[in-house]
Amino acid sequence: MTKIDDIIDNFEFLDDWEDRYRYVIELGREMPNLPADACTEANKVQGCVSQVWLVSSVEKDADGNVRLSYLGDSDAFIVRGLVAILLAMVSGKTAQEILDLDVEAGFAQMGLREHLTPQRSNGLTSMVNRIRRDAEAALAAA
Repeated sequence: MTKIDDIIDNFEFLDDWEDRYRYVIELGREMPNLPADACTEANKVQGCVSQVWLVSSVEKDADGNVRLSYLGDSDAFIVRGLVAILLAMVSGKTAQEILDLDVEAGFAQMGLREHLTPQRSNGLTSMVNRIRRDAEAALAAA
């Protein structure tokens, strides 16, 4: 998976929004597909116009911190790229780091927020809310 710092650097390098959209699609294409049996209602993100699935795994690290890792998928090319960017931001982080992370600011820094349709923006918010709920549940269970 591409690291978020590399993604941000690449966005800064690309001036044209057509190129940025192509890059978002490329990020989605590079992301591994979820197995068909993971594309379930339980993993489906509610509130997205496109179909989006997120699968989380939780484990404690050597310091006892709860870490979440994610896999994701979508049936839409651009949304799949947004999923890839979001997972680059959060996957592997502690639950508290995820809760403290300002995902909106990260997408704004890349200039993505202003170029998303309202439906995609709402879908992104639904994905972020789902990840935050996962982090809250992981902390509560720890």
